[in-house]
Amino acid sequence: METKNIRNICLIGHGNSGKTSLAESMLYVTGAIDRMGKVSDGNTVCDYDPEEIARQITISTAVAPVSFAGCKINVLDCPGYFDFVGDVLCALRAVEAGVIVLSAKDTAESVAVGAQRSWKYLKKAELPVMFCVSKCNEEHGDYFKALETLKGKYGSIVCPVTIPTSDGKGVIDLVHNVAYMTNGAKVEKAAVPAADAGHVEDLRAELMEAAAGATEELMEKFFETMELEEADIIEGLKVGVKERAVVPVFATDAMTNVGTVAMLQGIADYCPAPEEKAGPALGFVFKTISDKFGKYSFIKVLAGSVNAGMSLRNCRAASTDKLGRMYTMCGKKSAEVTDACCGDIVAIGKMDWKTGDVVVDSKEDVELPAIELPDPMYSMAIAPKTKGQDDKVAAGLAKLGEEDISFTLVNNAETHQMVISGEGDIQIGVLCSKLKNLYNVETELLPARVAYREKIKSKVEAHGRHKKQSGGSGQFGDVWIRFEPQEEQDDMIFAEEVFGGSVPKNFFPSVEKGLRNAVQKGVLAGYPLVGLKATLYDGSYHPVDSNDMAFQTAARLAYQDGIPKARPTILEPIGQLFVTIPDEYQGAIIGDINSKRRGTMMGSMPAEDGMTTIEAEVPMAEMSTYTIDLRSMTQGAGSFTCKFVRYEEAPGNVQQKVIEEAKALAEAE
Repeated sequence: METKNIRNICLIGHGNSGKTSLAESMLYVTGAIDRMGKVSDGNTVCDYDPEEIARQITISTAVAPVSFAGCKINVLDCPGYFDFVGDVLCALRAVEAGVIVLSAKDTAESVAVGAQRSWKYLKKAELPVMFCVSKCNEEHGDYFKALETLKGKYGSIVCPVTIPTSDGKGVIDLVHNVAYMTNGAKVEKAAVPAADAGHVEDLRAELMEAAAGATEELMEKFFETMELEEADIIEGLKVGVKERAVVPVFATDAMTNVGTVAMLQGIADYCPAPEEKAGPALGFVFKTISDKFGKYSFIKVLAGSVNAGMSLRNCRAASTDKLGRMYTMCGKKSAEVTDACCGDIVAIGKMDWKTGDVVVDSKEDVELPAIELPDPMYSMAIAPKTKGQDDKVAAGLAKLGEEDISFTLVNNAETHQMVISGEGDIQIGVLCSKLKNLYNVETELLPARVAYREKIKSKVEAHGRHKKQSGGSGQFGDVWIRFEPQEEQDDMIFAEEVFGGSVPKNFFPSVEKGLRNAVQKGVLAGYPLVGLKATLYDGSYHPVDSNDMAFQTAARLAYQDGIPKARPTILEPIGQLFVTIPDEYQGAIIGDINSKRRGTMMGSMPAEDGMTTIEAEVPMAEMSTYTIDLRSMTQGAGSFTCKFVRYEEAPGNVQQKVIEEAKALAEAE
């Protein structure tokens, strides 16, 4: 296969818009499979993971190569649910164009949130866009209303290329002025039905005008005769699509295979081929599959060619590895291949590579932009149901992290929890299911504890005296320490004002060490004490019995005596919140931040496409479910970031709750 004959596209859009069914139809009409599967039956090529079958949603991008009109079309079927956006963003690094799939039933009034997000992803990636209006033959499916909605949202660059026939048995290709009539897998070209001829003539004129705007030469041709030949329309659309100046719209009904062949023809005609680059082999790892049966690294060949048995150097790891076996993957089915040309996509077995790695056949390092993923904002504590299996949970999640790089796992020593963070509850739930099914470890999810702090508000002087005699040499340490709040730093500031040698200098470090150990646990709820200044100003010692441990203990006793008298208080972490939402939700979101989140509004600013970004400061303790709540309040249209900025004193009722929870936890342990 030559680079010029390769097309790499991704199917993206809102969940349940018909992406997986469209990929299935593409495989079926081209003879790659001899039986059409259904998502509801759990037997499609692209949704093969047990979790996908059980949930009837796409969780991970699948690759489905399709041979059509002399082209190899690598179709990447991407998840539509927001929890799995990481897979979508990885897939965009392997394609030259994106097809946004929208349901004809759901697009009559507005563009689905997932489709709008897909548009933004493709725009940021500077990739061409095509729309596929799916489910045209289903009840309440209306292609032309969906088309008008798209034009209203994105303007005159939106251009119909295929439309349904009025009898629903096929589609009309406006470029080639021909109908594709469908009967099962059988598709035949036919003349445009008489009932549709007038409408087709009007739309073809619109299409020619859009194609003519691609180049000055085509524009001149168009003005001469107010028409363009078929080859000119194809050329104009190809240029316009590549420059994002034209957005073709296709009509399909995947379950009946209506419009699938015409759309494949459009992909072959209008989508750009990968850029052909000679020289040493260069590949980008955009996806990893890792399970108990093996590991596959999917690479897009960006330059040169890749051959089985050659060695490639991993720029990240600075290691050179001989390639394992190479495969073309179609869902979970693999076909071994010996080479891959520039622009193609292949999977390589048993490589110690990670998603995002750059591999080269040269001594020179190559830097490519990293895959930009949103910060995971939904966190839960994860623990094994059977005690003693923490390492098993961590090891399983490390393996799953090779597949999904969008979640994080942190072992929080302060709160004594393993905290897993991702894009939402569905993603975390899938990971827990996979831990059970693949690695035989059952887990439970609990709220992640908030890392509070404690601080004193007044100055006190405290006495700590440790004396122990038990035959032979004893222990003796005696200190007077002044405790006071300070704002210079979180770490304790230790000072001494000892006169006359009441405490010898060699015991100053012992006193400091005892205090530094003590401040790790505050007196209210056991959280670290911050912003403390401790000044050793007096004490006494014994020439024989005083030692390092005695003065550490005396310092701790002074801490335990003085801190409760210094008006201790609990500090809570505050985050800086940026929420981007459609304008119509602004009042509801501000109300929620002020009332439910105990937030403080800092301002708002207009964002693009009728959106507003609200800035606020919120206690992090009130944000644990915000990912889910925001989706519910905005029908999935809102997004946010929240990053820790500082600690501040918590309200009295919050402090009391924190103290009670800490006490209950201590009793339980």
